[in-house]
Amino acid sequence: MIELQRGSVRVLVDDEYGARVASLRVAGCERLLTREHSPDPVLGWGSYPMVPWAGRVRSGRFVHDGHRHQLPLRLPPHALHGTVLDRAWVVDDAQPDRVEMHIDLGPHWPWPGIVRQTVELDVDGESGALRCRLEVSTDSMPSARATGFPAQVGWHPWFADGDRAPRLDFAAQAMYRRDRSGIPTGDTVFPGPHPWDDCFVGVIDPPMLTYSDGLRINVWSDCDHWVIYEPGHALCVEPQSGPPDGFTIAPHVVRSGEPLSRSMVITW
Repeated sequence: MIELQRGSVRVLVDDEYGARVASLRVAGCERLLTREHSPDPVLGWGSYPMVPWAGRVRSGRFVHDGHRHQLPLRLPPHALHGTVLDRAWVVDDAQPDRVEMHIDLGPHWPWPGIVRQTVELDVDGESGALRCRLEVSTDSMPSARATGFPAQVGWHPWFADGDRAPRLDFAAQAMYRRDRSGIPTGDTVFPGPHPWDDCFVGVIDPPMLTYSDGLRINVWSDCDHWVIYEPGHALCVEPQSGPPDGFTIAPHVVRSGEPLSRSMVITW
């Protein structure tokens, strides 16, 4: 576990378990759902990177360059949240307010590739920011040069206000329609009623969370898709570079010299 600290703000990054932010303590209180308070010790806590896909892949199946591929079904009947969220990452550099890590995409991904993440804490008085950046690349591996591979990146933070969710202020122009299996069809509709477990586009302002002690957190990202999940005991605000089942709906291909990079910034 790596500790980042500036002033009274303390962040824990679990390099042994998915390079996730395991704790974010601001103004004396925990702002994330931690492992010891989560009913799901793998998927349901902290803030973890989702690579090389984010959200669900329908039946774990997709086609790239004319070839069919099958992914492990973490949440049957679908593949879920990538290959790196519960594995140990390599720490390249650790400073009091910054850590850089990397990991390969693992044996359950059809192509060789590398993910790098930087987590940096910046505090100025009572305000601050936690900056996360992800990059996935072929890393000049010869076998991945010709056709590259499809990729997405994203983050899955679980925000909690004690045993409940903070209040969410969020507006978007549209959300993806889901079919009976919970997977987007590719069509978009006007946002429907709460509770949500949906992917949104055309987000109007950065999502804002308000805690019972008055602290306000904003989540900013250069991702253009956002999943909002409202299970009740917490709130997930997930910036993603593409929609769930994106390898089919809106594929993006990483090639040699053309990595995919995105950022998420949590401010207060």
